Amino acid sequence: MGQCGITSSKTVLVFLNLIFWAAAGILCYIGAYVFITYDDYDHFFEDVYTLIPAVIIIAVGTLLFIIGVIGCCATIRESSCGLATFAAILLLVFATECVVVVLGYIYRAKVEDEVNHSIQKVYNEYNGTNTDAPSRAIDYVQRQLHCCGIHNYSDWRNTRWFKESKNNSVPVSCCQPSISNCTGTLTRPADLYQEGCEALVVKKLKEIMMYVIWAALTFASIQMLGMLCACVVLCRRSHDPAYELLVTTNSYA
Repeated sequence: MGQCGITSSKTVLVFLNLIFWAAAGILCYIGAYVFITYDDYDHFFEDVYTLIPAVIIIAVGTLLFIIGVIGCCATIRESSCGLATFAAILLLVFATECVVVVLGYIYRAKVEDEVNHSIQKVYNEYNGTNTDAPSRAIDYVQRQLHCCGIHNYSDWRNTRWFKESKNNSVPVSCCQPSISNCTGTLTRPADLYQEGCEALVVKKLKEIMMYVIWAALTFASIQMLGMLCACVVLCRRSHDPAYELLVTTNSYA
């Protein structure tokens, strides 16, 4: 019965190491996705420390790949030193991912205040040219999120660009794609997106942070299983004289 348990633990460990390699790629992808998306919305969110969870996720993904290599070699060769190193690194990564979850929740709670603080400033800096970064950011957000203005399209009346242009219109990025020949004129409000961008930007940024949190929680639970299996193998190897190698070799740990 005991031998069956240890063989099962070793088999699970080999399988988990393969999962760690896949997890490394997934975590790096999620971290990169957060960076790319943040770049599109960075004018609406000035706190660069929000990227800390994404940086940690990428670092954890890189470390998981190394863990997979160490774990496979240590499990197949039944190396006590290798398995101990494997378990210790997993514990470190597990603690790091717990930190990611905590930071994710902290910065997710700050998103709304940050956006509320900066969005009015960004809209006031709009000048309608493609070479201007705030203008590109606003046009991108309005097209991608299907929104117009801060709370609705009428907010454009209070912007410097609207007052200087004096054409009683909003940017064409406010136009619904199904409307042909839309110029953004306020005399035809039905042609424009009706929802404001502030709430949608907050929702989008919170969703991004939740991706990081759920990824960290998911892989942290997998790592707990990896640590448990490694500890089972180490304990049985130390105390069970009938211990058998998963792969028979002439080398010794």
